[in-house]
Amino acid sequence: MRVLRVLALTMAVPLTLSVTAACSTGAAGDGDTEAVEAASGVDADAFPVTIEHALGETTIEDEPKRVVAAGFSGADFPLSLGVVPVGAAKITYAGTEEFSTTYFDDALAEIDGAEAPTRLDETDGLPVDEIVRLEPDLVTATQSGITQEEYDTLTDAGIDVVAYPNAPYTTTWQESLEMEGRALGRSELAAQIEDETTQLIADTAEEFPQLQDKTFTFGGPNAGDFSSFYVYTDQDNRPRLLTDLGMKNTEFVQENSEDGQFLFNVSSERASSLDADVFLTYATSEDEVADLASNPLTRQIPAIADNRWYATVDVTEAVGFSAPSPLSLPSALERYVPQVAAAVDGNGSGS
Repeated sequence: MRVLRVLALTMAVPLTLSVTAACSTGAAGDGDTEAVEAASGVDADAFPVTIEHALGETTIEDEPKRVVAAGFSGADFPLSLGVVPVGAAKITYAGTEEFSTTYFDDALAEIDGAEAPTRLDETDGLPVDEIVRLEPDLVTATQSGITQEEYDTLTDAGIDVVAYPNAPYTTTWQESLEMEGRALGRSELAAQIEDETTQLIADTAEEFPQLQDKTFTFGGPNAGDFSSFYVYTDQDNRPRLLTDLGMKNTEFVQENSEDGQFLFNVSSERASSLDADVFLTYATSEDEVADLASNPLTRQIPAIADNRWYATVDVTEAVGFSAPSPLSLPSALERYVPQVAAAVDGNGSGS
């Protein structure tokens, strides 16, 4: 059984009314490509603004015209604010043939004159040289794993960078939206989008009352022999969203969650400690789902033995939970949450 460790690192209709409410955009391409000019949606007295983050303090003097967005879901945040990044991460997991996502492309199509951003390969870290060649005046990296060295190189090149507030890959979608709203001078619109998205989460929770106060464990096997399991902590966005829906992390997960860490490992001998009202995981195929359902080690987890578990096979189904944004969450809530509710009811992946 091949392990989906990549999932530990990634991770319907977008909010087009919010996206089109602002319209200052940039076009993709080489460094000499001019930005698409449109009426500004910038708040009054938005600049200069100083933003503190884990790697330093960034003062942005004027409205950014050319923005590069780092991180899997990084491009979603400026686009949700009506700003089209000139560069963005390649979406190699659950992406389209153009290394984008359907919800990003749908939102992009709502902005007249907008072009798709240049997609950058972040497999081995931020491609700093490629970013510099795009001549951005701002790099948003709130949802990324940008290192201090990468940050220093970009700032030494005269580029403003806004990094994550605390630790890599642990930023909430609300934090990213607020920070990037300030960086782009669109705090009022960011607050409006947060209210809309929060209401959508609340509406979904109301639709599935069986989720309320139910405990969950979100993790999976690290290797084909099931020698150990990874478990997402309460600082990962997947558990955060489930708690927003009214669910609860188990005491075991809470006790083993450390600051700045989005997962921890558990040996197979302790598999029974992963029990909860529902167990959530990933699989690459239906054959792997069958392996999880029948293997004696995984069946030590009572939720799996009792069919109160769900394994995502469709990589696009739950990507909005691993890398949530105002653009990805509507689809994730619509497609993934009903599966979680079914598992809570005992109609899980073993059915």
